[in-house]
Order: sequence, then structure tokens, then C-alpha cells
Amino acid sequence: MRVELAPQPQNPIPDLSVQYSPEIVRASGAFAMAPYQYSKLPLRLFEACRIATAVINGCTVCMNWRAQRDLRILGYDGGVIEQGNAPDEAMYQAVLGGDLASLTEKERLAVRYSQKMGTDPRGLAEDDAFWAQLKSVMTDAEIVDLTHCTAAWMAMGRVAHVLGVDGVCSIGGPLAEAA
Repeated sequence: MRVELAPQPQNPIPDLSVQYSPEIVRASGAFAMAPYQYSKLPLRLFEACRIATAVINGCTVCMNWRAQRDLRILGYDGGVIEQGNAPDEAMYQAVLGGDLASLTEKERLAVRYSQKMGTDPRGLAEDDAFWAQLKSVMTDAEIVDLTHCTAAWMAMGRVAHVLGVDGVCSIGGPLAEAA
């Protein structure tokens, strides 16, 4: 970790609020969990966009995370993990590698939206052709949902990576097992 934190073997994701800015850290934790609890997006689309955002952020725990598996480890049931089929590991690996060919058109456009939001928000806001494509496959409600989900993933994934929390998190996955 890049900041000092007492060992927390009982926490699969270290809790910074134990030592630092408890009100802010707890509020950001609630923001981080809100997409999993309240998003109405299909799970496969949700996870494709989340994993693409994880690549941009560089967050190891985010790239290892699998919502269907890891939310249950943290004691969460319901929410987005009940909305459609879970992605298979091949989808995760493809998106991690930048290959969107196996995604539906809607999923590909949603992933590109999350990527543009993370890397070129000004360009995204001004790209009328892309907006027309996106709106041909997604409702305004879905776009607003995805925008807030992406904002949470961007914010908390960057916090985890910059502070080094992603290096000491015990939530594992295919990438952690391969390392």
C-alpha cells in the first residue's frame, strides 16, 4: 500500500475508513456499491463496461473482480447479479484484451461509451455521431444508469489503484491465480 494501514485480515478489501477520513471513505464505499445494488442494466453489459473501465484505471482488484462471485463473498445478494446471464470467463478475458468482437452491438457501444468517458469525456460529449449510435440501442434511462455506474468504477478503481489497495486486496480471480 502507498499509505500506511494496519493489517485487516478479516477484510477481503482493506477498509481505509478505520484510520482515514471515515465519513468520506464510508460515503465513497456506498457510492462504489450503489451500481451493484441499484443498476437496472443486464449483468453481462454491466460487467463488460466495468472490466473495460478497470483496464483504463489499472486497478488489479477491479480486473480480477467478478460481480457474480465476489459480491457474494462480501455478503451481498440481489441487485445487478440477478439481471440476466453471468458473463463467462472468455468474455472477461476478451474485454481485458481489448477484443469486443464477441459482444452484441449494444454491449460494444456501451463499452465504448464507458471507455470514452474514462479517457476522453470532452470528445464523448461532442461526438454527435456516437451519441446517435448509442441512442439507437440504449434508452436514456440506460445511458444515465451506465454513466453513474462508470463514474463509480472510475472513481473507486482509481482510488484503489493509486493508494495501492488493489495490491493487498484478497478478492482473487483468474488474473490473481495466473500471477
